[in-house]
Amino acid sequence: MKATINKKGIFCAAHRLYNHQWSNDKNIEIFGKCAYLNYHGHNYEYIVSLTGEVDLITGFVFSLHELKNILFEEIENVLDHRNINIDIEYFSKKNPTVENIVIYIWNKIRKRISNKFSVKVTLYETKNNFVEYDGF
Repeated sequence: MKATINKKGIFCAAHRLYNHQWSNDKNIEIFGKCAYLNYHGHNYEYIVSLTGEVDLITGFVFSLHELKNILFEEIENVLDHRNINIDIEYFSKKNPTVENIVIYIWNKIRKRISNKFSVKVTLYETKNNFVEYDGF
């Protein structure tokens, strides 16, 4: 029998959407105020979902305590109160869109979770704008 567990979390971070191959005017045209020189911030909210078999002995799909620790180490400790463009090497050459951030998060978590579980990350940049990524 399979079930899906979900764990929510938050982090606050700044970023700037910008393509270095374009002029500043072109970046403003494409990304709007998200391309302004002085960056801007979000209170990101995320949900990590793990789907797998319910263990007959523990009754767990996966330990929520262990998942909490993984998410702190791989997401909150890395991204919270950071400038994503400057502080996170992965984004030194990649535009930190919400799509690219959710893929970055998924890859970090995937390395820590057995392949017997499917992993999906939902990342809210605002209460109305969010992206889901499950590795496909």
